[in-house]
Amino acid sequence: MGYVQKTKGVLKCLLCFPILLCVLYFTSPSLRLLIGLIPMGTCPLQPGQMVSLDNTVDVSLDLWSRRDVLTCTSWKAPVIWEGMFDPNLYDEVHKKRGTSVAITVFAVGRYLDAYLKAFLNSSEHHFMQGFPVTYYIFTDVPEKVPTIKLAPQRSLKVIAVERYSRWQDISMMRMKTIADTIESDIRHHCTHVFCFDVDQVFTGRFGSEALGDSVALLHAYYYNLPKNIFTYDRNPKSKAYMETGDFYYHAAIFGGLWKNVKALTEACYQGIMEDKQNNVEALWHDESHLNKYFWLHKPSRILSPEYCWDTAIGYRSEIRVVRLLWATKHYDTLRSP
Repeated sequence: MGYVQKTKGVLKCLLCFPILLCVLYFTSPSLRLLIGLIPMGTCPLQPGQMVSLDNTVDVSLDLWSRRDVLTCTSWKAPVIWEGMFDPNLYDEVHKKRGTSVAITVFAVGRYLDAYLKAFLNSSEHHFMQGFPVTYYIFTDVPEKVPTIKLAPQRSLKVIAVERYSRWQDISMMRMKTIADTIESDIRHHCTHVFCFDVDQVFTGRFGSEALGDSVALLHAYYYNLPKNIFTYDRNPKSKAYMETGDFYYHAAIFGGLWKNVKALTEACYQGIMEDKQNNVEALWHDESHLNKYFWLHKPSRILSPEYCWDTAIGYRSEIRVVRLLWATKHYDTLRSP
């Protein structure tokens, strides 16, 4: 019995160690600075080899222009960084293909007043410039959606949704809402979908180089950490349970062809509902389910942390351009009843 108790004690310590490191990482600027010195690794492909192509213009990607970061994955998906692509070439090819993009964003409760106007205005300056874009704004107060001056070929649709009492439920239930809206509307008008959190501000080009069949985002706080630090859901009772993975993806942004985003959101919603039936809730809610999905169904394109950065992390030499920035968080007031 004593041996069993000691073994359990050791296992608990091992499980708590990654959690302790994560706490220190998020609260200690000096530790984040030191972690920033950890090299990411480099693309495993050899010069002359190509990534798997989402479209023909991907042939032009220069994987070896950035030897300071990981530019491709083991399954040959590109990881997009500044300096790897010709933005004009990408825009030209996608315009010839007739690419059009839907943005989904949820602005529920106090989030609408705090973030939506800045998100929309900054998007008009930086997101998919020159392309047809339709905003799908999901909110519980449609009458409060601000009036924004939109560029040609850009439109905005407001869709009323229920406001849940817990922000966790709002976050998780968006998966069903997105899937339903893709089926009823988006698929008839747009080739691609990007799903965003509203508490972000565009600060640089977020263009057609980000478009792909299935698009995931490297989490800014985890992209160069060892895998045993990743906060996957470790509860075997959850459908989001993972022992290991490839990367830790941020649910603040995901996208792709409409049919692939529909498949992702439907799968995540199904996992969330099965967890609810078993009285289980994944550690990071819909983000945990999204990570499980991308582990089983590899994304064809990965966006570097340039596409969603937090200045609180501090200086990182590899972040040459900040394309989307975390807005200041006020969770104590925004998430209160």
